[in-house]
Amino acid sequence: MAHARKLKIRLAHPMAPGNNVTLGYEKFKEVLEKVSGGTITVQLFPNCMMGSDRDGMEATQRGSIEMASSSSPNMANFSKKFLIFDLPYVTNRKYQKNLYAALDGGALGKYFDDLAEEINLRPIMFSEYGYRNFVTSDKPITKVDDLAKLKVRTTASPVEVETAKALGMNPTPIAWAEVYTAMQQGTVDAEGNTFSLLCDAKHDEVIKYAIDSRHNYSMHILMCNNDWWKGLKPQQQKWIRQAAHEALVYQRGISAELEAKATQKMIDEGIQIHQLTDAELAQFQKVTRPVWDKFRKDIPAELFDLIAATQK
Repeated sequence: MAHARKLKIRLAHPMAPGNNVTLGYEKFKEVLEKVSGGTITVQLFPNCMMGSDRDGMEATQRGSIEMASSSSPNMANFSKKFLIFDLPYVTNRKYQKNLYAALDGGALGKYFDDLAEEINLRPIMFSEYGYRNFVTSDKPITKVDDLAKLKVRTTASPVEVETAKALGMNPTPIAWAEVYTAMQQGTVDAEGNTFSLLCDAKHDEVIKYAIDSRHNYSMHILMCNNDWWKGLKPQQQKWIRQAAHEALVYQRGISAELEAKATQKMIDEGIQIHQLTDAELAQFQKVTRPVWDKFRKDIPAELFDLIAATQK
């Protein structure tokens, strides 16, 4: 009978084994299969098995698969309003709980629900990815001036590109799966990412210097095809929301520990990590703040206000 048929979800994401985002999706699968009594199964396609963030999200958008995860910078390929999360220093890690509360059940989350529906997607989870930090293959970096003229890998996000330019760097958009080789071969001198992901993806093998610039906060946003979602039974939707909530509590709860562990691993390997002083951090913020003005035409004032409301 039709009502007894099992539901199979294919979930694609680009993150490496052991990463905080990866562990969150593994928890989502575990919980969803359990609460649904096995009537819903989740097949994970991690580590770029289905291509880049954009590839997976495009497949979800057209209904080729049910779910995919993209970093918030790469979601700008689908709507420029996602650029808000990329803006340098638009969020502070001490206010992360406020940001998540607004995304999970507040006006900010409703805003992105409505936005995603316009592009036939629906947000399921806003997973913590973390703050990106600059690292280099061979040049010590301790202050803004040290970044000048470095060839830095960025995503295709125009905000990331403009942030790099504001810091005097030469941005080079490269797909994530190709970055290790680009660093190894000298195609780029630098990249920006969480220490956790850099270690999970073994980029610590080609890194010698790092700085805790915290210049960009990213999330990984799990989306499903909106038409597919509307076709689910209310109980199935309820189970998916329950599994997403439990997975988020778990995933966000382990992220800080994994980042600290990765930081220590890099130090133990001899990678020199410079911790910014308050004055040095203020200089990064000052130099990159003009980037905000470049994108005010693409990001509604309402969205700026919604984000600002979480940062206090």
